[in-house]
Amino acid sequence: MSTQRIEGQDGEQLIVEFGVPNRLPFSIVERKGAGHPDTLADQLAETLSRVYARETLSAFGAVLHHNFDKLALLGGASEVRYGRGQMLAPVRVLVNGRATRRCGDTPIPVDELIHSTVRGFFAERLPELTGHLSVEFNVTSNASPGAVLVDGRAAERTNWFAPASADGLREQRGLFANDTSLGTGWAPENEVEMFVRYLADVFSTPNPFTLTRPWCGSDVKVMAFGDGDTLDIVLCVPQKSMYVSSRAEYARNYSEILDHCHALAKELLPGRRCSFRLNTRDIIEHDEVYLTYTGSSIESGDEGVVGRGNRVNGLITPLRPMNIEGANGKNPVYHVGKLYNVAARRIAQSLHELFGGHVEVHLVSATGHALARPWKTLVRLSVEEASVDAVDGAVRAVLDAMPDLTKDIIEERVSLT
Repeated sequence: MSTQRIEGQDGEQLIVEFGVPNRLPFSIVERKGAGHPDTLADQLAETLSRVYARETLSAFGAVLHHNFDKLALLGGASEVRYGRGQMLAPVRVLVNGRATRRCGDTPIPVDELIHSTVRGFFAERLPELTGHLSVEFNVTSNASPGAVLVDGRAAERTNWFAPASADGLREQRGLFANDTSLGTGWAPENEVEMFVRYLADVFSTPNPFTLTRPWCGSDVKVMAFGDGDTLDIVLCVPQKSMYVSSRAEYARNYSEILDHCHALAKELLPGRRCSFRLNTRDIIEHDEVYLTYTGSSIESGDEGVVGRGNRVNGLITPLRPMNIEGANGKNPVYHVGKLYNVAARRIAQSLHELFGGHVEVHLVSATGHALARPWKTLVRLSVEEASVDAVDGAVRAVLDAMPDLTKDIIEERVSLT
């Protein structure tokens, strides 16, 4: 291996490491499906951020300060029987965070936006919860520490969530990192990672399989362990009680899921020996089965929290580089915990297309530094040598386009789950 460095201003560095081994005889890959409580929490928080961003862009010409990345869902209570079911207690939606409620003399209907967005989100994802949601607000407009009152004069940060106008926002003068944090990305995905992504989505999102099988719930989880040419997968796929009239029908649907898994593996992974285990806690003969009213365990006792689900690339991959940032719901203009994860992934893909091989990218910020110039940038390449200037160019091309990346996030051209 060899290493080269490019020094920048204010201690910034680009470090490029060549010849990094990328031998992964094993793969451990997890993906949580669309109806998993953690995925629901992530996607609801991000939906709130995007709705708020679009609202304030339209009204004031700028995305006002906000963050919804501490949102949580607390499970309700339900009763299921073959052929029917009902909610007994509502799902609680804890909307935690901060948002600007006024710009100058113009109020922003934050609570109304949140309430309508939450209702609309669940009406689309889990319509059975209509009328069974409790939306609980804990959204402040408090500024972070760092605003010292001197001689009765308030520092700029005091008005961080109550600007006199959008023109007074600091990011209108330049984009700076809001936090000391990091973003991580890598490329390319291997065939196990791609298959796990596909398999989870087949059973949890609208597609020909789920649209013709209304009994298929969305609270799916896939866990895969690859060992050479062998792939073992455990998956959970719920069924919806309204469409399952008996134990025998549950068992038939169960077999249909497994048959579809084997057919997909034969088509997409022809060189691997694949085994599947489904709903391993089931004891079908005792009617202890993954049968739900809504299709998600959020209906009864389970919880969902932002940041506990899939990483920004949509997977959980402990044998790959990861970080624990909860990106969803963060401000898309300057929150490095969101932007650097998306940017790192884009840089990695760009460098893979440029040089081939495996690429890792790690962007480390320092609070207050220019957003487009991370404090430390580490690029690790499996190729033995490449142009450092070309690496630097690929990195800067993505980082210099931060405003475009923000637009992509707001307009839903980027998935964070």
